[in-house]
Amino acid sequence: MKKNPIACVILAAGKGVRMKSDAPKVLHCVGGKPMLVHPLMRARELGPERIVVVLGKGADEVRAILGKGVKTVIQEKQLGTGHAVMCARSALKGFRGTALILYGDTPLLATESLRAMLKAHNKAGVPLTILTARFTWPNRLGRVIRGENGRVLRVIEAADASKEEMEIEEVNAGIYAAQSDFLFKALDRVKADNAQGEYYLTDVIEIAAKGGGVAAFTAPDPEEVLGINDRVELAQAERAMNNRTLLRLMRDGVTVIAPEATIVNDGVRVGAETIIYPGAVIEGGAIIGKRCLIGPGAFIRDSQVGDDVEIRAHSVMEGSKVGDRSTVGPSAHLRPESVIGADCRIGNFVETKKVTIGNGTKASHLTYLGDAEIGRNVNIGCGTITCNYDGTAKHKTIIEDDVFVGSDTQLVAPVRVGKGAYIGSGSTITRDVPAGALSVARARQRDMPGWGERMRKKAEAAGKKKK
Repeated sequence: MKKNPIACVILAAGKGVRMKSDAPKVLHCVGGKPMLVHPLMRARELGPERIVVVLGKGADEVRAILGKGVKTVIQEKQLGTGHAVMCARSALKGFRGTALILYGDTPLLATESLRAMLKAHNKAGVPLTILTARFTWPNRLGRVIRGENGRVLRVIEAADASKEEMEIEEVNAGIYAAQSDFLFKALDRVKADNAQGEYYLTDVIEIAAKGGGVAAFTAPDPEEVLGINDRVELAQAERAMNNRTLLRLMRDGVTVIAPEATIVNDGVRVGAETIIYPGAVIEGGAIIGKRCLIGPGAFIRDSQVGDDVEIRAHSVMEGSKVGDRSTVGPSAHLRPESVIGADCRIGNFVETKKVTIGNGTKASHLTYLGDAEIGRNVNIGCGTITCNYDGTAKHKTIIEDDVFVGSDTQLVAPVRVGKGAYIGSGSTITRDVPAGALSVARARQRDMPGWGERMRKKAEAAGKKKK
């Protein structure tokens, strides 16, 4: 058995009425992840013996994001935080150690703060340690009531606090480290005799204060303990998380020209010397290499960008990869499963989807490349289209190395263009093109002298008749 074993209980059963949403509150995203994922990640980083999540509204939806190794229990009736922890009793049967109580709607907690709190708890040797914070502005969190000697006596919920008590700056963050045996014995003594008619978890503080004592650990940054109850607080948490991410990146050598106008999700990786311009949005599990330029208004989600790459203004990447020294955009769209090689050029208003493009290939403008395999050093002329859909199924286009595709070409899949072949501009290619061949597939030009003049006279005569 581990020394001082830990079990984490995450309360995530709240209805989130003030969110005014059909989705469970804890599934609303902060930093690109459902807010519940953040305390869950913090819990896993502590190496607990057990993780228990208390579910309520939308339990099946929430359970789907939890991953392996998490026990779940259901709080059928919303009877307060104390009742929610009581619901976890069965999942903690046989556990002896420290129960750490977390919340699914506090995504800004830092692992370092929790570790420090647990260390303080073990050192104090008391049955209960609470996480507190100090605010200089009013908020709805319960106030910490201390005695003359500074000992924690109890916590008064904001709904039950007097005007004088509401002026206390130290608040209860709601995060507890408790000896498991003490916790459930104390909860059995809690009553719902308060303004809300609920079983308050805070009541165990007064029970502990009258017994073995209560320790308090103050969060180094009060922002960590902010919970989310409505869309305003959701936006505040998103901004705080984004600021943290950008601060980390800038300290690691990334230039963010306008942090206030840039969004980068938690977990995104960006290499040193990369420059991110205003309006850029980088989401999900994106990985950006070194010395890149991410242009204004660029949108990158779940994609990999190599070193020395330029993603120019207003380009979109989703589930794609771009190799070293390539350029994308401006206003290009790389749809999922686009794999662009090194030293490539994907230019203005080029769209790709489920395509592999070899090193040194260029598609500079106004082109659609879908369901295709394109080799090295290929030139794709302006206006080229891979016609991949026949109304029923998708078909593949294969263009081998060193091919030159002239402007305004339609490649009607399934079709293969052999190595070193040339496609004349304006062609509609419906059959395979042999390696090294020139293929021209367009109607023969006919010139009809005087036709334009005759048509103008005919139009003028028709106009006079109408008058």
